[in-house]
Amino acid sequence: MARHKVKITVLKRVTSEYIFDGDVPTSPNGKKYTICTRFKEGDEYIVEKNLQCPVGFCTYAWKDIHSDLRVLALGGDHEPWVEKPKMISCCTDGIRPVSFTLERMDE
Repeated sequence: MARHKVKITVLKRVTSEYIFDGDVPTSPNGKKYTICTRFKEGDEYIVEKNLQCPVGFCTYAWKDIHSDLRVLALGGDHEPWVEKPKMISCCTDGIRPVSFTLERMDE
């Protein structure tokens, strides 16, 4: 089965203020939760055909989007509402989620 590279683009980071309707709780270390600082909108990462996590990519987000990414890398599509060969996926951090566009790179 042919494998493809996949480009990951950070689509949107959601603020904790939005999630908690302005009443952001305090984390166990005593600080207020903030927006994800690992990514910025527009950041891009390339996943090679070996499907390894790109250097600098959040390992928690990687685990969350990996199954969608694998579908694209192996040539599949399963979101009929998104332009092919793309998918929208996200990390499942309920306090500061991040959405990603995944795009198969046909060579």
